[in-house]
Amino acid sequence: VQLQAFGGGLVQAGGSLKLSCAASGRTTSNNGVGWFRQAPGKERELVAAINWSGDITYYANYVKGRFTCSRVKGKNMVYLQMSSLQTEDTAVYYCAASRTATYSRSTEGYIYWGQGTLVTVSS
Repeated sequence: VQLQAFGGGLVQAGGSLKLSCAASGRTTSNNGVGWFRQAPGKERELVAAINWSGDITYYANYVKGRFTCSRVKGKNMVYLQMSSLQTEDTAVYYCAASRTATYSRSTEGYIYWGQGTLVTVSS
């Protein structure tokens, strides 16, 4: 399975971006998916996650109300809509497929990882 996160870029503070995560090689429609980010010098952290059917989501406190994770049931695409972006959101964003139909808050719970996409928020 190959995952690819895309849609990153440079945006001003207060702006929006929508990231997409595409899977190929095997369906991930039965897996939970997590969105992680890693800023320079910091550990990778879970930002948002969604279960296989899209009806259960998780958000880190610092993105609640600003980020929305979604997916179309049965499809190999997962999205992360990011709004009201802050300079602190600058990081490389990764998507990953969970080992199960739900999601995990730990990186160890994910079996497939995509290459990241860089999000840069300028002030």
